[in-house]
Amino acid sequence: MFGITPSARLRPSPYFEATLSEGVTAFTTYNHMLMPTSFGHPEAEYWRIINGVSQWDVACERQVQLKGPDAGRLAQILAPRDLSGCSIGQGKYAPLCNHAGVLINDPIVLKLADDLYWFSIADSNIWFWARAIAEERGLTVEVSEPDVSPMAVQGPKAEDVVASVFGDWVRGLKYFWFRETAIDGIPVVVARSGWSKQGGFEIYLKDGARGTQLWNIVKEAGKSRDIGPGNPNWVERVESGLISYGGDTDRETNPFEVRMGKYVDLHVADDVIGIKALRRIHAAGPRRHSLGIVLEGKDPITFGFAWKDICKDGAKVGDLTTCTWSYRMKKNIGFALISTRCKAGDAIEVVMQGKVIPGTLTELPFL
Repeated sequence: MFGITPSARLRPSPYFEATLSEGVTAFTTYNHMLMPTSFGHPEAEYWRIINGVSQWDVACERQVQLKGPDAGRLAQILAPRDLSGCSIGQGKYAPLCNHAGVLINDPIVLKLADDLYWFSIADSNIWFWARAIAEERGLTVEVSEPDVSPMAVQGPKAEDVVASVFGDWVRGLKYFWFRETAIDGIPVVVARSGWSKQGGFEIYLKDGARGTQLWNIVKEAGKSRDIGPGNPNWVERVESGLISYGGDTDRETNPFEVRMGKYVDLHVADDVIGIKALRRIHAAGPRRHSLGIVLEGKDPITFGFAWKDICKDGAKVGDLTTCTWSYRMKKNIGFALISTRCKAGDAIEVVMQGKVIPGTLTELPFL
């Protein structure tokens, strides 16, 4: 075992003390914050999200706030998805790319007002990117990181728990839509969203001093449904085919390679960053695509840190970007970022743990 040295570069979340009380056993770093990754019972935490309701500290999903007369214009310049029809109270998933069409983040864009947007980001410094673009384009907009920290409530019983806290109106929220509200004077935004396919909500806390209070309100409301702590579950997200930016992507990945092409609108204006490159990539066709892999063997294997080589007929054709033991499938499964010459059904080999492990490519999601 090893510890994490406290540093001004690494921030705890508003829910940090609450997760300590819940018995957190492991963290990772994400957007310069600590994110819980285990509470000591991995399989129980998995089944909790599959069958019940799980409570997550995902405050590391930081918000990049755009505020001012040109907020909407900057949001569109940053996102190659058409945001012109986005309503107040609506969120949209949007890949962000650099000028070469390379994916640099995949946030949810939330429109809170005509002059106020949040980009709920994955793990990269989009705050710096957005501010630089705003200055370079001469836009009248303030780019900041507000005091906003999401908590996720996920699983088939999540709606009942969130409705018991905020009211039955939450049942009518469409996916990625949200509403600003409060509970016991705590200002929040409630959105139907979350990084799982089991359904649920994200509660965006707008006062970081009240994280433990909000955590305990939700925990108390979920007691009758056996709510418990969890995290963006590695196994569930692989089974569900959810790509992790920075984990399943590299410094050359474009949206078309990782099943995000449907979120790219090639008709947006030429001043949208990366759109010209994305049009060229789309016309030529991507070199790689994302598939699933089912590996042979009846025992769980340890993936480790780095990507693993995938070979076919003795030559490298791609990379295994993640791998996990599926509790429902009883197999080792993972994601391949692999040559488009390869297709579902192909037999491949993965070099891992000093061994060559046979496997088969498959479509995603697994379940």
